[in-house]
Amino acid sequence: MNKQNFRLLVVDDEPDIRGLVSEILEDEGYQVAMADNASSAKALKKSTAPDLILLDIWMPDTDGITLLKEWVAEDAMLCPVIMMSGHGSVEAAVEATRLGAYDFLEKPLSMAKLLLIVARALEASNLQRENTGLRQQLAADIEPVGKSAAVARTKDQLKRLAQHDTRLLLVGEAGVGKVLYARYLHNHSVRRDGPFISVAVGSISPENSAVEFFGKEYDGKVYQGLLERANRGVLFLGEIGGMDKETQLRLLSALQSHSFLRVGGSEAVRVDVRIIASTRVPLEEEVKAGRFRQDLYYVLNEVAITIEPLRNHSEDVPALLGFYVDYFVNQDNLPFRRFSMSAQNFLRNYSWRGNVRELKNLVQRLMILGVGEDIELDEVKSALGTVSTDSPNAPTVPDFFNLPLKDARDHFEKAYLEYHLERAGGSVAKLSATVGIERTHLYRKLHALNIKL
Repeated sequence: MNKQNFRLLVVDDEPDIRGLVSEILEDEGYQVAMADNASSAKALKKSTAPDLILLDIWMPDTDGITLLKEWVAEDAMLCPVIMMSGHGSVEAAVEATRLGAYDFLEKPLSMAKLLLIVARALEASNLQRENTGLRQQLAADIEPVGKSAAVARTKDQLKRLAQHDTRLLLVGEAGVGKVLYARYLHNHSVRRDGPFISVAVGSISPENSAVEFFGKEYDGKVYQGLLERANRGVLFLGEIGGMDKETQLRLLSALQSHSFLRVGGSEAVRVDVRIIASTRVPLEEEVKAGRFRQDLYYVLNEVAITIEPLRNHSEDVPALLGFYVDYFVNQDNLPFRRFSMSAQNFLRNYSWRGNVRELKNLVQRLMILGVGEDIELDEVKSALGTVSTDSPNAPTVPDFFNLPLKDARDHFEKAYLEYHLERAGGSVAKLSATVGIERTHLYRKLHALNIKL
């Protein structure tokens, strides 16, 4: 980010603070204009078109909250505004954020914090304007979205691992994008021209597991399994902890000998496959509990990399929102919508239990069901699961209460099964025992509700 390309406007009626903040920002390389009241700020905003505004709340002519309201009303593409106040209060901060302020700083100002927030605000604003989502999605060198230290560190590690055929175990919560990181490694490796075969292990029933992985010979015909289809490429095994014991043993033998027998076959099939596995549950605990073979664990876990949950790199949220907006505009031909600054600020502080997958689903819902170009904070909160009645003290109810009974039932069943699947660590066997549904029927139910394993 070239700081010299950014114009900042500092609005404060105290000369010492105004001068100090401007001097520090100029030392950092930013272009800075100064205003000592609301009238001057309005004129400078029009003449300089700033990329970011630092706005004091208490001023002699018009207070900063009122000025922010005016700017939000007249400018749908308002640049980030960071509020400042020497008389800070929770109410003022909440009101400023509700109106769309990017952040709120109390005086005396921490200059280190100010510089950090300014940099983040400019980065978020710049990313929102970049229409690169689809290009990133379709490019041959597809890569995880985000410029945080966590994402950069993981990408660097994967680039280095890509130069070797080491087996890799990706560890992380559901929805963090483990398969995307696996593809990123594959696309930077010498196997990039080979196949990338991805499978959710838990989606394969134990009865069909041998055929799915190792193929089958019958009546002179050959059905190729996953290992054979991934020859000279990568086989990604999602949530490996859900693999049944018999398949674990056969996979271990195949990996050690680089060969296997198809079901019904008599001749060994040799393959050259790189295995990348993922897990959301600690496999060490599965080994101790006797549910996962220790020898297979050591074979798969030559190198392990942890993918951080989204809440640990929330500065990437604005970039991800912009990416998926562009993706659904181009992929599904949906009308373009943009997240307001207050909505982005709220989502940066959201817990994201479902990680990037939850964010993607949220963007899709808002793009399909929403109206208008701007996605405001109230609409985001409603889409996340609650809507308020007319009474400010009335309890909130789930948004699917407003759906027809069949749709509401599907919504509830999906949420219910996803919740218990998460608690079961992705194991369909555990889920079956918990919810009391026979496994064959449960597989059909998960597929019908489009629940990813």
